[in-house]
Amino acid sequence: MAERLHGGRRRTEQRTAGTLGERGRDLAAGLSGLVTAAPGGPTQASHAPFDGTLLGEVPVCSAHDVDAAVGTARLAQRNWAGVPVAERCAVIRRFRGLVLDREQDILNLVQAESGKSRLSAFEELADVVLTADYYMRNAGRYLGPRRRKGAAPVLTRTTEYRIPKGVVGVISPWNYPLTLAVSDALPALLAGNGIVLKPDSQTPFTALLMLKLLRQAGLPADLFQVVTGPGTAIGPALIERVDFLMFTGSSKTGKTVARQCAERLIGFSAELGGKNPMLVLADADVGKAAAGAVHACFSNSGQLCVSIERIYVHTDIHDSFLAAFTAGAKRLRMAPGPDWDIGMGSLTSAAQLERVDGHVQDALAKGAQLVTGGRRRPDLGPLFYEPTILTGVTGEMLLAREETFGPVVAVYRAADDDEATALANDSDFGLNASVWSARRGEAVARRILAGTVNVNEGYAATWASHDAPIGGMRESGAGRRHGREGILKYTEPQTIAVQRLLPVAPAPGMSNRAYARIIKGALRLMDRFPRSR
Repeated sequence: MAERLHGGRRRTEQRTAGTLGERGRDLAAGLSGLVTAAPGGPTQASHAPFDGTLLGEVPVCSAHDVDAAVGTARLAQRNWAGVPVAERCAVIRRFRGLVLDREQDILNLVQAESGKSRLSAFEELADVVLTADYYMRNAGRYLGPRRRKGAAPVLTRTTEYRIPKGVVGVISPWNYPLTLAVSDALPALLAGNGIVLKPDSQTPFTALLMLKLLRQAGLPADLFQVVTGPGTAIGPALIERVDFLMFTGSSKTGKTVARQCAERLIGFSAELGGKNPMLVLADADVGKAAAGAVHACFSNSGQLCVSIERIYVHTDIHDSFLAAFTAGAKRLRMAPGPDWDIGMGSLTSAAQLERVDGHVQDALAKGAQLVTGGRRRPDLGPLFYEPTILTGVTGEMLLAREETFGPVVAVYRAADDDEATALANDSDFGLNASVWSARRGEAVARRILAGTVNVNEGYAATWASHDAPIGGMRESGAGRRHGREGILKYTEPQTIAVQRLLPVAPAPGMSNRAYARIIKGALRLMDRFPRSR
């Protein structure tokens, strides 16, 4: 099947992939100069996953470079904090326009660095634009002073202010080099902070292009710094110097980062791993659920924190769902290149390819059944792996509980809603979930232990609801991005109370006992008045 679908296009698409690699190399040229690094140091190469084209080299930064980057951003932040929010928003508005204007270049570079399909790259671009739009429209409302009830009516005027943290460190991963490098930085900038970003070593150039566009939009040049190099080497140096950290990555690394932040008592927010479930209830529309599962499992080649990796289907519709889901997976066009009708691109690294195939082979060796896929596709490129569906996956298999982070999903039977819910919650993770049902979807969703739950959708409905917070429960994260929480986490609340006429203490000449009687009488009176909501 796969050979019939893809084999006839192989030569044309390999030529296209080479052209795309060359475009990426052209776009990357000169961007390494934006990295904060001392001249003459070591460098590291970046290659296109589609065909291994050398895209360019970036510096391997040292702790000294990180110190310089944070120091530079800190000096610039002191001025930026005094810039009115409306002027900060104007910069982000211009950046938003530049992203739309440079759409083709951005998509080419994202694809060249990550190997993903054109549509998956476009989803990144759209998310950055929507994030910029949301926060530039709402930053003033979230960040402005808020009157609070004072200690004594009339006598106390209390106001809550929002103060920038200072310099925010952002450590972003390779799977979404545009969205996860920029969408977390935008609200931090609007809140008045400086940024030091460490993009993943596999995908530095997309982040550098975004830095270039932000500076073109009028962002002060020193305010946003980028350092490149291995996370194990410069990640700790970054944490030792910044005032808040935003991290996206694995749960294992997230725990290490959290301990390092705790040592300094600095704030920390993280989106970590997931083993995300989908529940297909007895009253679900089988065709729509199967089509939704194809998108939820295989978008971005499954290299998506909120991607679905396990599906629990009511036994009455299990067979029909599995048949429709399998047919949809087989119809996916898998190929390199910029064509919009390509359904799935490449994996991003050899290490990820080995992990994906290792999980599949381990499951098969222990008795799982392969429904479709399960093969590397070197005819398409060095890192391609087919959309893969398995059944009969049991607890001793790596695939059952570990995050695969690739185009692999296990399908299970469930006797009823209660069993499906219990199985979905039987995990150390709690990032995302999906429920498909005609009538009971929201009720079942409320029972799922996950930070986001989509009803009759896989992941995009919650992700694209920028006014609502998203993030993980349990080992899937700490803190939230998006919504009010997504910008206020980059600030410190400061309460200022102005007291007039009388102190919050015994008045001159009043005894402590008399003061206590007056306060006690006031406390008793409180129950006679309606309480504010």
